[in-house]
Amino acid sequence: MSPIDAIVEELKSLPPERLEQAAAYIHRLRQASQAERLEALRATAGALTPAEADDWTKAIEDCERIDESGW
Repeated sequence: MSPIDAIVEELKSLPPERLEQAAAYIHRLRQASQAERLEALRATAGALTPAEADDWTKAIEDCERIDESGW
């Protein structure tokens, strides 16, 4: 049984008021996860200088090219 299946089975056995509490808790976990992702994005946005960003772009483009003579 997968973890999600086990959780669903446990939820099925809860009385309605506890099920509402579980749903509220899951909702808070989801919101916190989204907030953490947004904060990580805000913390790293603009971390590279334009020159560094250009270097990264060039490196990625170089990795995407296939060197046919290298095969």
